[in-house]
Amino acid sequence: MKVLPELYPTDLDIPPANELELPYGLIGFAQYKRAELLYLPDHLPFLWMKLQGPTEHDQLHFIVIEPGGIVPGYEPEIFDGDAEQLDLRDPAEAMVLNIVTLQRQHPVEATANLIGPLIVNRRTRIGRQLVIANYSRYSAHHSLVENSQAPALARTA
Repeated sequence: MKVLPELYPTDLDIPPANELELPYGLIGFAQYKRAELLYLPDHLPFLWMKLQGPTEHDQLHFIVIEPGGIVPGYEPEIFDGDAEQLDLRDPAEAMVLNIVTLQRQHPVEATANLIGPLIVNRRTRIGRQLVIANYSRYSAHHSLVENSQAPALARTA
């Protein structure tokens, strides 16, 4: 059996798993066209998304989540034109990332934007922030912790 020699990311035609291309940036941040997802085991299920602007010094960081298993019943629908533009051939190719708003003084009051997720094609690593077609079913400030649990979690934290 032949095996491949050690491969380096430059040897492959696919982008590294944690780098994303955002041709339109995020809403309000159009100049930030590249992003990197940072997985920190101590911070899971939260991920850091580092956005890179036009210069090396133009960087922004957002907290994001993959909503599966965290937001029960969340089924975002995207318009056919958006799916075509992202070259999504199958729903399984879509990675959904929701931006989280976290207040330093009250972390149990964290919310996620379920209306305007970042949809990334897992195959091409190209993404766009979209307003989903079924936006009326969701909130841009969806609480990640049920309100009845928030005071109890704050006392134990």
